[in-house]
Amino acid sequence: MTDDTAARALCPMHQVTFPEAGPPRQATLATGTRVWLVTRYPDVRHVLMDPRFDRRSLYAEDAPRLLAVPNLLDDPDGLLNQDGPAHQRLRRTVQRAFTPRAIARWHPWVAQTVDALLDRFAEEPRPADIIEGFIRPLPVSVICRLMGLDHVDGERLRYWADHALSGGAHTAEQVRRAMTEFGEFGAALVAERRKAPGDDLVSELVAAGDAGGEIDDRQLVSLACGLVVAGHETTMTSLGNTVVYLLTDGRGSWAGLAGSEEAAAAAAEQLLRTVPLSEGRLLPGLIRRAVEDAEVGGVRIPAGSVVAVATNSANRDPDVYPRQEPGARDLFAPLPAPGVVFGAGPHHCLGAWLARMEITLALHRLAVRFPRLRAEFTPGTIDWREGQVTRSPLHLPVSW
Repeated sequence: MTDDTAARALCPMHQVTFPEAGPPRQATLATGTRVWLVTRYPDVRHVLMDPRFDRRSLYAEDAPRLLAVPNLLDDPDGLLNQDGPAHQRLRRTVQRAFTPRAIARWHPWVAQTVDALLDRFAEEPRPADIIEGFIRPLPVSVICRLMGLDHVDGERLRYWADHALSGGAHTAEQVRRAMTEFGEFGAALVAERRKAPGDDLVSELVAAGDAGGEIDDRQLVSLACGLVVAGHETTMTSLGNTVVYLLTDGRGSWAGLAGSEEAAAAAAEQLLRTVPLSEGRLLPGLIRRAVEDAEVGGVRIPAGSVVAVATNSANRDPDVYPRQEPGARDLFAPLPAPGVVFGAGPHHCLGAWLARMEITLALHRLAVRFPRLRAEFTPGTIDWREGQVTRSPLHLPVSW
């Protein structure tokens, strides 16, 4: 571990600082690629909603390198890297399952999953690791039930997810080998659900794709694999980092989470806004490329430029969110403007409502069940999961 890594490991994610909101300015990625860094809330929303900034052109022959080691985000066939009509075709295939109304139907069984995991966790000898005992298995259980993957080895899914969003923890060959295996799994899954459809999201994807005739198997496999990873990685990371905050600097808010599910939902929005998933060391934000000259925040950005949309900075823009620091705000106050942690515009995260529901239920029922939950860790003793695009605790010992 380098001195830099050791120093970083002492800093919980809610204490990480990000570039201050200001006009678009030049910055450099870890690969040496120059980008325009966009940090102000209105400018971030502008770029994310303006079709002159796209994803597909990031994979053109003249596009600069963004990551040293490719991962699942680099799949040109993936939903993330399509724009315009092609993107809309893929998105329509899956978005019906992720509307607020559809998510509301899943509330009872997600709540049952939370309660069952908490029942089991309560039997653990103390101190118990809340990451392995609750935070990691929750989103995996939810996405496996949603996609009909209860029969699949969870450790295998974890292995693929770790490689799918690798940010240096694995070599290019290790990532390639893991993604080949993952793709073979996805292809077999699509073929199986086409032959014997069930009441699950993969069967719905295959049926919708086959009915429309505009989506091939390669794209269906990419969609299925992307949902497996996104369905548990983001929620696991967010919950882990949030619990670090709530059991340390935010301890005074714990009782309020138990008050009602509505209070926990308001807190979840604030926590999603202020407890980041990533430090931005590899990528400082959501990446786009200008397909023509465009002006953003009074600054001209030439065609061909790579743009890094710093959502973490935008979520702390003092002109929009006067109270930025977790310890200085009312955790249960409504946001003055929607956060951009899930993006905005055509590529707004499909799973945003599912993630919100899981985090809300997890925090509320955890606080109800364990009103005196306490940390058996300090910031300096946390073992961090690094080498990924995101950063989160590997283990968090707690008592009650």
